[in-house]
Amino acid sequence: MDRRFAWLGAAVGALAVWHWRRRKEIVEEDPADALRAKLEESRAATEDVSEPLTMDADPDARRKSVHEDARARIDELRGE
Repeated sequence: MDRRFAWLGAAVGALAVWHWRRRKEIVEEDPADALRAKLEESRAATEDVSEPLTMDADPDARRKSVHEDARARIDELRGE
């Protein structure tokens, strides 16, 4: 019985060391650099917007145009 616990302890210890080393390898990448890159991508994406959103005086006209745009994009995705 004691040998089983010893093997179990050794296995758990080996797994913990493996996990710790693997996590250390993953963390070596600087998270700040990843966030900066993501921020640059989002800024570039917002600069690509061709027409700014404006508030129409008539909400029904705005609703209708939004639905028409959505239907056109859905048809485009479906290949129709």
